[in-house]
Amino acid sequence: MSSIRSLKTFLSVARHGSFVGAGNEIGLTAAAVGLQIRALESELRQPLFDRSGRAIVLNTAGRSMVAPMADLVARYDALAAPVDGESIRGKIVMGALVSALMGAFADCLLDLAGQHPSLDIKLFAGLSADFTGRVDSGELDAAVVAQPPFRLPGSLAWTSLYDEPMVLVVPREPRFAIADAPLEILRASPFLRFDRQAWTGHLVNTALAQAGVTVRGGMELNSVEAILALVRQGFGVSIVPKLANVQWSRDRALRFVPLPGVDVQRHVGLLERREHSRGRVTAAIKDYFAAR
Repeated sequence: MSSIRSLKTFLSVARHGSFVGAGNEIGLTAAAVGLQIRALESELRQPLFDRSGRAIVLNTAGRSMVAPMADLVARYDALAAPVDGESIRGKIVMGALVSALMGAFADCLLDLAGQHPSLDIKLFAGLSADFTGRVDSGELDAAVVAQPPFRLPGSLAWTSLYDEPMVLVVPREPRFAIADAPLEILRASPFLRFDRQAWTGHLVNTALAQAGVTVRGGMELNSVEAILALVRQGFGVSIVPKLANVQWSRDRALRFVPLPGVDVQRHVGLLERREHSRGRVTAAIKDYFAAR
């Protein structure tokens, strides 16, 4: 029978897509990782990965194993879970928006680490859309994401944590002529647009529709941070979420301007499976924001 260590190795290879990456994470050589995977495949009597040169990718059977193996590992780790009233410990694997890590969620993590020093949080930064399938499959225990613009599968739940208004961001030293009125700024200035396919991009489209403004075409990016960096350098204006817990008033290169008639907000929340073994951790995260 496979050991829990073998299952953890499988999940690590599934995350990294390579024996080397998995080995770096769990402290084994790539050869040792390969031996564990081959032994697991032999025991299950089927290959779990498609191998092509250096690439190793989950096949259909492997993808179907991620959630149940993650659940087995989580249940094993939960055997060492504390009784009520004791510190939360063990490992939780989460995804988070990079912009959330810049703002309110970073303080939540600091608070969790201080209250529960035996809790090991592994974070993957990325976009909201990238995390839904990974949470549903069990590869991630939870993720901090924008509110999905579609109905989630019944296996998943999303809980609101905090809200961020969508605002016009303008450089203090633009490299173009800039108007005075907010809507005229938006209409006449080079516009740096958030990726239209991303969830935050949908909110930008809604804000533009509410403003009744057609913007000038420009660059399209999938990162709030990249957009802000370009606005700081004076290349254009944009509509972005005003990130919670960031001291924007201290930013000497940017101006944030409310848009008249626009009341769009980005709702940031916690995405998790309805049933999973790290519920005490996700409950602590939700409690932290509920108390704010």
